[in-house]
Amino acid sequence: MAQFIAFDPKVEVNGETVLSIVDGMGAFKDRAYKFLADNGIQNPEPGKWYPQQSWLNAFKAITQATGDFTLFNIGKKIPENAQFPPEINTMDKALAAIDVAYHMNHRVNGQIMFDPGTGKMLEGIGHYKFHRAGDREIRMVCENPYPSDFDRGIIEAMAQKFKPAGAGVVIVRLDESQPTRKKGANSCTYTVKW
Repeated sequence: MAQFIAFDPKVEVNGETVLSIVDGMGAFKDRAYKFLADNGIQNPEPGKWYPQQSWLNAFKAITQATGDFTLFNIGKKIPENAQFPPEINTMDKALAAIDVAYHMNHRVNGQIMFDPGTGKMLEGIGHYKFHRAGDREIRMVCENPYPSDFDRGIIEAMAQKFKPAGAGVVIVRLDESQPTRKKGANSCTYTVKW
């Protein structure tokens, strides 16, 4: 699967996460609402659920109209709007928790895809996989239908927020030597270095 195509047409995303498009477009909030409305999401609200494919269609329209940098900015807003497990206090935990948070903010057939009480995770939307690659390097493999630059924004925001004390700038890059959704692959791999 390439980016912008839901793995399952029954998957929904919560309103808190959908609203990241609005926050990520900054001063162009009205335009963000128009992209959403044009793709079947009228006046999104926290606590409500919307078809993932409609949200992906809005991403595609945004990309075509404004470019990848806007998707990166929207991704950076996800940690501010999405629900995350409460005990995240290191970069490793933060990046590993992206997968859990991803599942907590999606549902299929009315069932949220991660239950923090039981630890049960439903399959069907892909994953964010965390791999420690060295003392100052992490690799993230993102297998999901979201745009590559959106994922890079999520990873960068989480890494910056939870970087180790004394660490300078965190650099997140798409590893173009690996398969990438930008070229029709099922996943993208990112290196995180500091």
